[in-house]
Amino acid sequence: MNAQPSRLGAHAPLTRRGLAAATQAPGDAQARFAHPADATLRDEAAPDGRLLAIDGVSLEYRNRERIVRATHEVSFDVYGGDRFVLLGPSGCGKSTLLKAIAGFIEPVAGTITLDGQTVRGPGPDRVVVFQEFDQLPPWKTVVENIAFPLRVARKLSRSEAKARALHYLDKVGLAAFADAYPHTLSGGMKQRVAIARALAMQPRVLLMDEPFAALDALTRRKMQEELLRLWDDERFTLLFVTHSIEEALVVGNRILLLSPHPGRVRAELNSHAWSHASTDDDAFRASAARIHHLLFETGTDVEARA
Repeated sequence: MNAQPSRLGAHAPLTRRGLAAATQAPGDAQARFAHPADATLRDEAAPDGRLLAIDGVSLEYRNRERIVRATHEVSFDVYGGDRFVLLGPSGCGKSTLLKAIAGFIEPVAGTITLDGQTVRGPGPDRVVVFQEFDQLPPWKTVVENIAFPLRVARKLSRSEAKARALHYLDKVGLAAFADAYPHTLSGGMKQRVAIARALAMQPRVLLMDEPFAALDALTRRKMQEELLRLWDDERFTLLFVTHSIEEALVVGNRILLLSPHPGRVRAELNSHAWSHASTDDDAFRASAARIHHLLFETGTDVEARA
């Protein structure tokens, strides 16, 4: 589990690799989705360069009949500036895994470490954006929704919290709606507020659990584009959960494939610098087809663990 991050240029191949595979040579240094080599990010991470380390994590939950294993011995690393996607069908435990990383669930086996420290509960260094539209307290205005956690968790003054909230509202294009209440906003606008609130907290890792799944196709596409624009500006570290192969290819620079029942690592992939403009390309379709095959092929062990 000591692999160094791959630096992905615009022409990097979509390759299946183990978690301990050798570092890929850099591609086009100007590519939008090249892995950032920000020294500050690396200095703040663990000594071996990892920001987030998931090592042999197994998760379980209880239903009415029995204890269900959601994930089994899942391992992967996330580095500063990654857009790391957990991709898999329903029942693969990807959302459960995200909740464990957020500190809401304790693993039955394995460890989760952030900046070299074991995750033992929720904290402001990890902020989650969910897919539900009701994650904003309806009695607070948009700017109050963003400013309140800044005052509580980050201990900012009222004026400092409001200034930062307005800054990130402007980032997501909602400065004009600062004094509006959530019930007056569309679903896409509510998700923009949730993203602004998360980024304003300046977490070490932004966790997103299928944040655009409940949106219509056109709004979902626009939100994906806006998320990538924000990443271009802020270079935050993103851990993104989805069941959409196309969304994974567009959003992620690294993709972990999980098989269902329980979730196990099938493969870890490096992604091209895909955009929505390239989704009709033959190469994009071939990549999507290959991921589908890796997710659902049977009769062979394709797990890619170190």
